[in-house]
Amino acid sequence: MCRDAWPAQIPLLLLVLVITGCGGDSTSAPPDVAAPPADAVKTSSGLATRVLKQGTGSRHPGPHDSVTVHYTGWTTDGQMFDSSVARNEPATFNVDGVIPGWTEALQLMVEGEKRRIWIPEKLAYAGAPGAPQGMLVFDVELIRIGR
Repeated sequence: MCRDAWPAQIPLLLLVLVITGCGGDSTSAPPDVAAPPADAVKTSSGLATRVLKQGTGSRHPGPHDSVTVHYTGWTTDGQMFDSSVARNEPATFNVDGVIPGWTEALQLMVEGEKRRIWIPEKLAYAGAPGAPQGMLVFDVELIRIGR
């Protein structure tokens, strides 16, 4: 698979393992990967989130802030497709430089917080060829907010 075939709006950061064919089962899928549980909070856009670990910060990142995160992403059938945790290397990027579901979810978080997010396809890759399809599930830990 070649990067040039992907639409420009697909952030390379979240798809490195898909592109290279790397990944695997080093991070197991959570038991609620198929659908958001009853205790998940759903936004008007359809994004669902659940706090896994309370944060220590008080400031939420804005759309133009830079953030450093650890994350793992799965499809709803439990297949991990990307993980900074598996690479043991946190990722840093601008909040508005990723898929819409990430942009929305990150702005709900504070430093030190970890959330599981269920991103509907329309807020993920919207059916783009070569990208993970359908609803995606991520565990995201917000390590640091920059400017």
